[in-house]
Amino acid sequence: MNFTAPGLSASLLPESFYLIGWLALAFLAWRWLISGDWRRLADPTRLNLFLAATVAVLALWQIRTGIKPGLPFHLYGMAALTLMFGFWRATFAGALILLVNAAFGRGSWTALGVDALLMAALPAAVSWGVFRLLERWLPNHFFVYVLGNGFFGAALSAAAIGLATTALMSVAGAYPLDYLLAHYTPYATLLISWAEAFSTGMAVTVMAVYRPQWLETFDDAKYIQNR
Repeated sequence: MNFTAPGLSASLLPESFYLIGWLALAFLAWRWLISGDWRRLADPTRLNLFLAATVAVLALWQIRTGIKPGLPFHLYGMAALTLMFGFWRATFAGALILLVNAAFGRGSWTALGVDALLMAALPAAVSWGVFRLLERWLPNHFFVYVLGNGFFGAALSAAAIGLATTALMSVAGAYPLDYLLAHYTPYATLLISWAEAFSTGMAVTVMAVYRPQWLETFDDAKYIQNR
């Protein structure tokens, strides 16, 4: 297997795809600004935690391999960021990671918008959706939170990236669908999902037990009483 950048190269997709990606990213940035969620970073403690978590996930993204350009295999950590900071700041952290990679020549400026949607906004949205569904429909139990969000939510978020990448590459004509289904999709949706579930689940469990204040989605008084 070849080592490859964590995102797309500037030559894989038609130019219209990259334009759509940048427009969508600009819309998300505008929504983030008007949401007011960014104000939480004014707290030095939260800001330090946010930056430390972002750097940790940045380091995680450097451990990767791949079979072709635009088809990488690596852990993402976006579910953990979402449980720690919510959808908006998790997506912002993912965009920052891609910016740093692009600045150091390990990613593409042209594909930054599409990469941010594919590897930051999409997994964060899936993880956030799972959290909201579990919070609404299942009991407020410690193990429901850890297993449902840390393991199941993380697995779904990674699988969503694999499926979306398969669809994008096939529609754009970058790779034949048969090739993707044989050499990329099973590994991106099954193996990576399992690894993502295990690593995120363990991290969320440790934080919930020893540093519950790091998880903004975890209410100690609500979940601990049923543990």
